[in-house]
Amino acid sequence: MTSPHPASSSRQVLVDADACPVKEEIYKVALRHQVPVIIVSNRPIRIPEHPLVRRVVVSDSFDAADDWIAGASAAGSMVITADILLADRAIKAGAMVLSPTGKPFTASSIGGAIATRAIMADLRAGAMGDAIGGPPPFSKADRSRFLSALDEALGRLARR
Repeated sequence: MTSPHPASSSRQVLVDADACPVKEEIYKVALRHQVPVIIVSNRPIRIPEHPLVRRVVVSDSFDAADDWIAGASAAGSMVITADILLADRAIKAGAMVLSPTGKPFTASSIGGAIATRAIMADLRAGAMGDAIGGPPPFSKADRSRFLSALDEALGRLARR
């Protein structure tokens, strides 16, 4: 069941949580910065008992979590997602966006990311599909880069 969107004027971290490998890191950094965290998923996910952390469970329909996050995104929001199309929607709504590997999505980089996504989808669907895999496995370096990037991004968000 979806919950109403939060007030869009406040700082918040919105997490595309179903496949997010850095939820613990998000809690750690966001709570240190005293920024509310909203975990959005298609199924209940365990969250820490903390007044700044809440869970929103949406329906299991296609893109339900993305639609909720895009609707809640605004200036003051930090969106954590690996989904390039959701990142695009959040950027257009004024949010800052970070991938779980620590790579920021920006208005100037999102067009290239969308184009690359489309090319890779075409290649996977074509004859070369067996030769092209997905992204590399998530690493300790990715986790470390994410921690640093989120800490820096939340600091910038506080100064806005």
